[in-house]
Amino acid sequence: MTKPESPDARIFPVDTRFQKMARRKGGVPRDKAIREAQAKVEEAKPQFDEWLDGALAEFAALIGSAQAGTAEPGWIADANSHSRQLRDSAAILGFELIAFIAGSLCEILDSIEAGGECNMASIACHFDALMLARKAGYRHLRPEQVPELTKGLHRVVKRVTV
Repeated sequence: MTKPESPDARIFPVDTRFQKMARRKGGVPRDKAIREAQAKVEEAKPQFDEWLDGALAEFAALIGSAQAGTAEPGWIADANSHSRQLRDSAAILGFELIAFIAGSLCEILDSIEAGGECNMASIACHFDALMLARKAGYRHLRPEQVPELTKGLHRVVKRVTV
């Protein structure tokens, strides 16, 4: 627990519903719950490839329609939702590079949703990076193992979200 900034401040511990439920009798022991969760994650990993292919196909269709000028009005929100799902799923399943790229794309899409300029080249750049990261040689890499890619994506995000 951190110290209050001023001597007049008081910190009150909060006992959430989750914390209460976790302490009640009859629950699954923490170590067992962790082992079971890890087993479920390992079980889901082989299905990730199929899901990723579908998610990227849907994303490609969204981008294609936007580039052609035929996108539905809410396409940015749809693209952002796909990107968040991709980021979260990849992170949980241990595909760190894919999660990084999708997270970077989320920053761009969040900026557009907040009223920023829609830079299709930056979106296409991230989509291309996702397509690269899904390949076998890149799939299990961490972002720090491809510094040129990650630094480049950072520069793109910084340029289009300012």
